Amino acid sequence: MPKAKAPKKIFVLDTSVILHDHRSINHFEEHDVAIPLMVLEELDNFKRGNDSKNFEAREFIRIIDKLSEKNTLNQWITLDKRTGSRIKIHFSLDLRKDTAEKSMGAKADHRILDAALELKEENKDHTTVLVTKDINLRIKAKALGLQAEDYETGKVKIETDQFKGIETIEDADPDIIRQIFKDKQSEELGVLGDKVKNNQFYIIRNGSSSLLGYYNPVRETIDRVEKQFVYGIKPKNAEQTFAIHALLNDDIKLVSITGVAGTGKTLLALASALEQKNKYHQIVLARPIVPLSNKEIGYLPGSAQDKVNPYMAPLWDNLSYIKNQFKETEKKYQQIMLMQEEGRIVVSPLAFIRGRSLSDMIFIIDEAQNLTPHEVKTIVTRAGENAKLVFTGDVRQIDTPYLDEHSNGLSYLIDKLQGQSLYAHIHLEKGERSELANMANDLL
Repeated sequence: MPKAKAPKKIFVLDTSVILHDHRSINHFEEHDVAIPLMVLEELDNFKRGNDSKNFEAREFIRIIDKLSEKNTLNQWITLDKRTGSRIKIHFSLDLRKDTAEKSMGAKADHRILDAALELKEENKDHTTVLVTKDINLRIKAKALGLQAEDYETGKVKIETDQFKGIETIEDADPDIIRQIFKDKQSEELGVLGDKVKNNQFYIIRNGSSSLLGYYNPVRETIDRVEKQFVYGIKPKNAEQTFAIHALLNDDIKLVSITGVAGTGKTLLALASALEQKNKYHQIVLARPIVPLSNKEIGYLPGSAQDKVNPYMAPLWDNLSYIKNQFKETEKKYQQIMLMQEEGRIVVSPLAFIRGRSLSDMIFIIDEAQNLTPHEVKTIVTRAGENAKLVFTGDVRQIDTPYLDEHSNGLSYLIDKLQGQSLYAHIHLEKGERSELANMANDLL
């Protein structure tokens, strides 16, 4: 007998879902989607500005406006003819004595909860589910007997640290090790077993003999990886050596580097970019602004540049550290100063470069774990001719309230692009900032 079809569900979307992904209403297959009117009210407060959440709010409002051209949205209308899914804007008229708003206060979240509870009562033949990125709201919903879920689209299903971009090969054929040392490459891929992957890095060992290698997808060879200095910065371990190799490799157009604080992610990216200053017109370092205590930077005193400078300080610190490897009279120090004066090195909040075409530049995005998958896709799809993109971050140190280790843009990038010929990923394990920083990462 054919398998019985599961009953339709009604997914009630919270504001946090739409600010995460303005196309979210299209990701529930054959099920219906309800938007509480309070969500539109909240989106109205987000539609102005240059941040990603402002962009998401505006795009969603445009989608709803288009749907309303031939329909009244207070009734179910077809969202997708292929799947039969429907959508409506729900205005709660709940006159029950016991509501979330009456019991917990007149907050927007509680009005959204009441809308979901009312839909549940009105549609007893459906399963009603509140979808929200807000953990506390999910807990409140479940306390009221309402099914609640996180928004799963774009979430990485595996642990990101399972793919580190580096494999260790033990008991390798010593003749192959000697050949790679001598010829700097080998076509004998058998030594890698089933671990052949584009732009993968390898520590190949046999007893006391070992070498650092890399699978080159262009030549289909194992290439020897040698330590390289980049603008006065020397790699301190194998992982940093691999990172510099990927950053200097012209065939790799997109690099991601992860690791805890102090592993050298941003420093290596910047030093490698400076080493290639003659290949690119500009070096751009950017990071998303995540205000502390969720206070918007508009409340800070001073000009726009004064407001963002505190958030950009770590990037300036890395640039200063590289400059300080040289005396002020040395050519490399003066070259960095000249590049800054000419605008060839730019440090900027990510929001300030929205809409730019990323051509003839190395674009380094720091703290990329605070980006959504959609933001990462938007950045990568803007890459033009002679562009190299570098994403750095720590997927376990996320500062935005509605992202986690599995739903942030950096994890999404690593999961979706691993093994692609234009992409390389390296996870840095060992902190190199100081013994004190290493102790804090390990024990605190």
